[in-house]
Amino acid sequence: MTDNVIISIKGRQLYAESSPDEVELVTSGTLRRDGAGGYIVSYAETELTGLEGTTTRLHVDGGRVTLLREGNVNSQMVFEEGRRHLSMYETPYGALSIGINTRRMRSTLGEAGGDLEIDYAIEIDNLIAGQNLFRMNVRANPPLRQ
Repeated sequence: MTDNVIISIKGRQLYAESSPDEVELVTSGTLRRDGAGGYIVSYAETELTGLEGTTTRLHVDGGRVTLLREGNVNSQMVFEEGRRHLSMYETPYGALSIGINTRRMRSTLGEAGGDLEIDYAIEIDNLIAGQNLFRMNVRANPPLRQ
């Protein structure tokens, strides 16, 4: 499938006793319906995110978002407001079991694009390891003029 959207991502991570870590990424990707009323946004990670060689896919379906990463880093993270989910996060250095506690989630994603915002905490061994704010804007990729 060819890229049909521009995806703008802003991520902010706050860890205990350190300054916030922020990343911004603008990339092309795909947006499609999943056949059951939800949407799937896919894009290739870059060196900027430290996940080069990995494809990220977000499945947005109602009040649930599933983030899948495949490639050099493999993981599945599930976000549902007010709920905690356990996930495996596999890196080249080994696998971790992490908890994802979603505090707030908002999505306006539709066929024409939209916004997704997730405010969540990551837990390792039942201890909060960091607070995260993920914002994504998806918009149609205008065709090139000849």
